[in-house]
Amino acid sequence: MSLLNTLQTELEEMAKAGTLKRELPLKSPQGAVVEVEGKGKVIMLTSNNYLGLADHPAIIEAAEKAERDYGYGLASVRFICGTQTIHRQLEQRIAEFFSTEDAILYGSCWNANEGLFQTIVLEQDAIISDELNHASIIDGVRLAKARKERFKNRDMGDLRRALEATKDARNKVVVTDGVFSMEGSLAPLPEEVNLAKQYGAMFVVDDSHGTGVVGKSGRGTAEELGVFGKIDAYTSTLGKALGGSHGGFTTGPRILIEYLRQKSRPYLFSNTLPPAVVMGSLAALDLLQKDTSLVTRLRENTTYFRNQLTSKNVRVREGI
Repeated sequence: MSLLNTLQTELEEMAKAGTLKRELPLKSPQGAVVEVEGKGKVIMLTSNNYLGLADHPAIIEAAEKAERDYGYGLASVRFICGTQTIHRQLEQRIAEFFSTEDAILYGSCWNANEGLFQTIVLEQDAIISDELNHASIIDGVRLAKARKERFKNRDMGDLRRALEATKDARNKVVVTDGVFSMEGSLAPLPEEVNLAKQYGAMFVVDDSHGTGVVGKSGRGTAEELGVFGKIDAYTSTLGKALGGSHGGFTTGPRILIEYLRQKSRPYLFSNTLPPAVVMGSLAALDLLQKDTSLVTRLRENTTYFRNQLTSKNVRVREGI
């Protein structure tokens, strides 16, 4: 088949270029030290298990209890028969955590971004996106029918240009990562949110790499930068700091969330999150909100690691 021949050729070219990805199966839970098949035990420096909760006993216990009490899965989308009381509990807890009005769960943050922009804007609207935003935002924006503008990474002058270029749009949405995943830099949220409000734009932050990680209590980039409560809406994930399983969400004004429940295609046509993930995520929030020790320890560890690398003349990007 010609198509398979084309794909095979591309795979061979990727192998020659050294870009062909190979998976390394683990024989252990995710953790600071993991066992890799055929390689033995290694120190893990590449996961998003920022708080070390992926194998936390309290989360495992919560997940096991969920399967006993609520079953393995629901075999349904949310609006038919796929909503249990624990799903609404988690959504309410997420909204409380971010000091927003409501939240909606998705299978992943990719789904949350995919389901947000195409749902809330049309041809007469505009979306303005940082050029280094995550691939899920880029693809989510592509699906929307609105006019699209990109601005240079963290560049306030170029953001103003994009807002000025779309000032005649009916509605405008500005979206940025809170923490840019490839280099760890933080978006200049105070400046960006103020500028967005000057032009009457909704301001959305994907804080997947900030949730549970930055800010004194782990509430993310907005807390870290002093604009907590000023962000219109967030998308984020349950699959990184909050236990590392899967699932994502959007949280913001009640009207926005209700509209997404009615119209967002990834929400309407995807199976609900399984009970074990829901109750495990609730347990992760319990641990995070019990005290700030998890976040404090993470900050201490990253500071120590950064200082040790620097002392060995290893160049390290600025960060926290």
